[in-house]
Amino acid sequence: MWLFWILLIVVIAWAVKGFTGGNLPGVGQNGKTPLEILEERFARGEIDQEEFEQKRKLLER
Repeated sequence: MWLFWILLIVVIAWAVKGFTGGNLPGVGQNGKTPLEILEERFARGEIDQEEFEQKRKLLER
């Protein structure tokens, strides 16, 4: 009987993680923070320095 309840809890936890994407708040895909993603976009040339600074200031709030 204990095994049934343990398996049920594991299945429920697995399902919740699957539906929510399993990400922690403040962490994006691949475990990167929004600031790290912004820095990578700037380094690749996707955004200019002005846009980088504006978005960085927004993230610091």
